[in-house]
Amino acid sequence: MMKNIKMISVLFTANLLFSCTDKGNHDSASSITVETLQKHIQELSSDAYLGRMPFTKGEEKTLAYLKAQFEEMGLAPGNGESYFQDVPLVEITTEADTVLRIEGNGEKMDLKGLKDYVIYTERQDPEIKVEDAELVFAGFGIVAPEYDWNDYEGLDVEGKIVVVLVNDPGFGTEGDFFKGNTMTYYGRWTYKFEEATRQGALGCLVVHNTIPAGYGFNVVQNGWNTPKLYLNPKDKSAHQLAFDGWLSLPAATKIFQMAGYNDRELLAKARKPGFEAIPMGLKASTSMKVSTRFNTSKNVIAKREGSKHPDEYLIYSAHWDHIGVGKPDADGDSIYNGALDNASGTAALLEIAEAFAFGQEPERTVVFLAVTAEEQGLLGAAYYTEHPVYPISQTIANINMDGINPYGKMKDIVVVGKGQSNLEDVLAREAEKQGRYTSEEPTPSAGYYFRSDHFNFAKKGIPALYTGTGIDHVEKGKEFGKSLQDEYRAKYYHKPSDEFDTTRWNLDGAVEDVELLYRVGRAVVAEESWPAWKDGSEFKVLRK
Repeated sequence: MMKNIKMISVLFTANLLFSCTDKGNHDSASSITVETLQKHIQELSSDAYLGRMPFTKGEEKTLAYLKAQFEEMGLAPGNGESYFQDVPLVEITTEADTVLRIEGNGEKMDLKGLKDYVIYTERQDPEIKVEDAELVFAGFGIVAPEYDWNDYEGLDVEGKIVVVLVNDPGFGTEGDFFKGNTMTYYGRWTYKFEEATRQGALGCLVVHNTIPAGYGFNVVQNGWNTPKLYLNPKDKSAHQLAFDGWLSLPAATKIFQMAGYNDRELLAKARKPGFEAIPMGLKASTSMKVSTRFNTSKNVIAKREGSKHPDEYLIYSAHWDHIGVGKPDADGDSIYNGALDNASGTAALLEIAEAFAFGQEPERTVVFLAVTAEEQGLLGAAYYTEHPVYPISQTIANINMDGINPYGKMKDIVVVGKGQSNLEDVLAREAEKQGRYTSEEPTPSAGYYFRSDHFNFAKKGIPALYTGTGIDHVEKGKEFGKSLQDEYRAKYYHKPSDEFDTTRWNLDGAVEDVELLYRVGRAVVAEESWPAWKDGSEFKVLRK
């Protein structure tokens, strides 16, 4: 009896709260607090969640936690009567040969696996052998009609391995050719593998270079002979590369020298309009054993239905996954907790969901999407946009959160990929109300706009906003703010040390950023016109 009375009391309180807030008597942004953000981050990044890797107990705990939170808020399931969307994946583990043999011009050279190259495959064959495959230097490996650029012009790459440069021809140049130092999607390594596949190549090797890539070769090395998740293709007969992979810059330099070129000479040729691919007169041989495992992970979806345009949708997104249990660090810690990446973004998603749940009814439907397998290649978001619960044509925008400010209050918030859509203008307007401003990302050449889940929405023509932590620290200025981010990349990014630490974290600025993104969403769903791409965005034509 007492239990029933307690339940009635809870329901009465909840209904009263909904009634008050729907009348606009409650500023629901005030529900976003340091305490609640911290609670979610600490929970999701605790050792009990085992680094939130798909297909593990960590996934089961994460899904249960997110569902319980959405239910407690009173948000409706986002996929019919379910809070979940199945995402069928295949886990492919390669055991690559330790040698990649290069022969030609009367010479032989053995490159060493892990040290000189890293390769893997999406093919599900139990064994892959590459014997005497011709190497072709294909510049940046780009086909971009809008720039009148085609590195594959007149080139037949069937049965051949293309060697391509990282980034795009605009990097290191002044002006707006290929957007200059701001990486376009054509500069992203994923694009290069996709284009090589479309061209029918046997394999593709990207030449790594730390500055234009935006990260060291050690990040690439983390993929050596480790399990990788992919969306399970419907058409098993569709062409896939025998291998994707990377060459270290020293290894690539040796190959170019063996072919009679130097890397600077080839880079200069590759930058010039009208570049023609160069047969290198070299052949490569290697092999790998492949094992596959099939399973299903899940996206988590909840919604607050709109009052005026319920069939138009704003989607907030964040990835719930991280990279699980792996190589121990110097202290013996092997759990990659992913507190900042991306327990913090998932916590922000929950906080914004709660603000909408207990706030005034939005004019358009707001969807809260926690996606799986971002760390494995943005797979959960890719699956959603290929199998949307809500029509792509009726999805007005995406706001994505991947890492929330842990450093205290900042005067600025970073627009990643600035110049893409007028969502940035809404952000700037709402930031000004906080006494803050928007700034450009410090390293636009790194292509961060193509490295989180919003990118899959952009590829479908949906305007997508992705922000980063500012560097203009309220008390200590820009140099101090920049040093904090440099420290994170050096000490914590994709390492077991990415844990919540009350002595190191300060969530006051996170609260401001999360409130800001909430208010951007509120403004977007209230405006008559839909968000739009700006002139110069490579995604504008897709919306049309």
